[in-house]
Amino acid sequence: MADAFIAELCERIRDCAAQRKPVRIRGGGSKDFYGGAPRGDDTIEMHACSGIVAYEPKELVLTVRAGTPLDEVERALAAERQMLPFEPPHFASPSPSAPGGGRATIGGAVASGLSGPRRPYAGAVRDFVLGARIVNGKGEPLAFGGRVIKNVAGYDVSRLMAGALGTLGVITEVSFKVLPRPAAETTLAFALGEAAATEQANRWAGQPLPLSAAAWQDGTLRVRISGAPAAVAAARTKMGGEEDASGADYWMRLREQRLDFFSGPAPLWRVSVPQTTPPMLSGHAQLVEWGGGVRWIRGDLDPISIRTAAERAGGHATLFRGGNKSIGVFHPLAPAILKIHRRLKAAFDPAGILNPGRMYDF
Repeated sequence: MADAFIAELCERIRDCAAQRKPVRIRGGGSKDFYGGAPRGDDTIEMHACSGIVAYEPKELVLTVRAGTPLDEVERALAAERQMLPFEPPHFASPSPSAPGGGRATIGGAVASGLSGPRRPYAGAVRDFVLGARIVNGKGEPLAFGGRVIKNVAGYDVSRLMAGALGTLGVITEVSFKVLPRPAAETTLAFALGEAAATEQANRWAGQPLPLSAAAWQDGTLRVRISGAPAAVAAARTKMGGEEDASGADYWMRLREQRLDFFSGPAPLWRVSVPQTTPPMLSGHAQLVEWGGGVRWIRGDLDPISIRTAAERAGGHATLFRGGNKSIGVFHPLAPAILKIHRRLKAAFDPAGILNPGRMYDF
């Protein structure tokens, strides 16, 4: 079944490339809001390319087809008390009647490159991708990496697929390194201002503490600690604070952007900066995540102002949800980086048919 799907996919892409006909690549549709609007009406639906290919819990390796629902993957891992360490958000589609049921897919999790609260302490999506199979813009099936860490030699091309939003190839299969779920986990809350919260989170990050998440909003810093029961108990004693009984629910709602902060029509900006960056753009509603590394900002901000502030801090700003996308969703690339992006696009998709417009205008 999977082989037939991939054969048809290759043929379809070759035909589109010959006609220079743009195609949209879609899993469950849960990330349709993210990025620019891809040009073209021809859509490749990936939900039929699903299923776990191989799972070796003792080796901490999982290989899965791209159209597999993310919740299905997480259930299989949970049965073995394991997890995807980067905590990918689902962002379930509001249109469950759409192909794929509106459920997030594992291929979409890789293509979007989005990670949850655990990311600064465990790693990003790309850090756990061991290998990938794709179909490029020429209609060629390609394989990169492998199913075990020691197989990876030289530059790991498979990791280019993380965050590329399908502009370099259609992901058909991915192999991941997975990790055991922590035996114990708790959330501590502290009454702190933004500057003090960022300073404290970074001080703790420099100590041998089992941190797994940190977020600040409206005068409260929440910190999650995870690991062996003895380590969690010792960290709790050392750090102090009040235990938040609703901590597990809070981190889930933060990951899925279901907190009240994320509701409403105001544009949502994601500003990525060094974790030690002082408070910025304080006149707007903010939620500070990743110990200061990500600033979620709501409001009708001037794009030039917010991107200039991000650049001065050594980071970048993305228009994550809502707003006027004609200004460009992603932060403009520096000329040298833009040149690399164009060369990669030309190598993987010379006809420029895969999700054109989803990231940048090429």
